[in-house]
Amino acid sequence: MKTSNQGHNTDNVVDLFTGKTFSQLHDERFIRLAPELDGLEMLYSNDASSDKLFSLKILCWGLKANGEVVGLVPWLNDIVPCPDICDPLNGHWEGYYDQGIDDVFFEAPIHKVIELETAAEYYELQCEHEDDIVQELPDTIGTHAVLATPTTNRLSLMEVISWRLLNSGKIYGMLTDHTKVISTPVLPGDDCLYAAQTNDNFRYFFQHQIANKIKAEDPEALAAISMLVDGV
Repeated sequence: MKTSNQGHNTDNVVDLFTGKTFSQLHDERFIRLAPELDGLEMLYSNDASSDKLFSLKILCWGLKANGEVVGLVPWLNDIVPCPDICDPLNGHWEGYYDQGIDDVFFEAPIHKVIELETAAEYYELQCEHEDDIVQELPDTIGTHAVLATPTTNRLSLMEVISWRLLNSGKIYGMLTDHTKVISTPVLPGDDCLYAAQTNDNFRYFFQHQIANKIKAEDPEALAAISMLVDGV
């Protein structure tokens, strides 16, 4: 996939948040996504339960401009590469997991690498602006966004309809603005969708297991989400 380059020398310009040069960030941006449809998971651990491993469904695989392919998961308030996860309990990535054959591995599956590289070469998308839409995938793992309204002290859960990749490499979880719905079902690319991360009331993403516990008013789940929201 070919994307426009601004043509500026950014080797000496450093991003304050990541400590990387802008040229490094440009090379590490995502240029193509492929959905994970076989149930592969990410394994992680944290310091609070150092003797346990936890798992999350992988949403998709992403190809970076530098050729690297990694799994991606909704994590706290963003979608992040599996090897880069970090959480308040000092979470650590432990690898990818194929439950069907009980196998742990650390590199993207070769069939996903081939799929991404082939698709990127085939489409050769030309983009002029950073906010041009490169690709949009439906959410296949039941991701929900938690929105909090401080003035009313209320939480609401909204299903993530899709994930939108922009030319800048940013990936946004898309939610439905119900005041703009014209027809149903709401599908990826619909004009009524907006990016969760741009909503001032957005707090976190959760996969459906936790979202369902919150909907059912599970005491432990409600206590955990309240702590997270209060800490924002």
